[in-house]
Amino acid sequence: MNKNAFYAIKKIATQNYKKLLGTFWLVLAENVLFTLYPLIAGWAINKIISGETLLALSYAIIVLLGWVLGAARRKIDTQVFATIYANLCVKVIMSERKKSTDTSKISARVALSRELISFFEEHLPTLFTTTVSIVGSFCMLLVIEPVVGVASFVGILILWLNLRGFIRANDRLYFRLNNRLEKDVFVIENHDENGTKRHYELTSLFRIAISNKEALGYLIIGIFAFLLFGVAIITLSSQNANAGHIYSVMTYLWTLCISLDDVPRLLQHFSQLKDISSRVSTEISDDL
Repeated sequence: MNKNAFYAIKKIATQNYKKLLGTFWLVLAENVLFTLYPLIAGWAINKIISGETLLALSYAIIVLLGWVLGAARRKIDTQVFATIYANLCVKVIMSERKKSTDTSKISARVALSRELISFFEEHLPTLFTTTVSIVGSFCMLLVIEPVVGVASFVGILILWLNLRGFIRANDRLYFRLNNRLEKDVFVIENHDENGTKRHYELTSLFRIAISNKEALGYLIIGIFAFLLFGVAIITLSSQNANAGHIYSVMTYLWTLCISLDDVPRLLQHFSQLKDISSRVSTEISDDL
């Protein structure tokens, strides 16, 4: 993340740390619980098979607890982040008016500044959840099925080494897209039909290019998942594993792949955030 993005995020976090801490404690609790789900579910399956119903029912209690935590987080999130965004909008508008920025750019930057708040409300919890899920699933696989764990590590390492090129392409696309978005109001007020049509056609081309980039990332992860599940099935087929163990391995593997599936979208959000922060970070007031 570039200097402007880091500065903007750090400033918002520092000025609202008490509000943010409450939401992220709930995110942490949710993720610890989700990491334990497959292991507890595998244990519960074996208890069901052996007829120990009361012990198996403990899994249902864990499931309920997860939903209670999720409901509490969603309720608190909206209250916290709606307030922070409202304050940020006012500061951006007042700062831009002092610099005599035209209405087109002020309007666009107010809309774009929403992404800075979305980082805390959506992207940072998703990043945290994705990281915990990937690391947690990998560690659990390494413990309960080492061959699958090692295969997972090799695959993740290969994907990691190819991230830089993906990020650079995203950065270029979001820079060009946001340049177009800042001109929306000006185009509406000053251009004829042909000029307006050309503006929105170019905007749509950038959005399509971003979407295509995301789709390519999903496809690559899908191929990785195919290979990884193949390794797991071959490994488990050669053993005399019980149903609970098979379920735990396959669920941790599925959690790992689903979490990796979030990576292309997260990288795009961060590229967007870097460009937006370079445009609006200087408008974040010290008294936000």
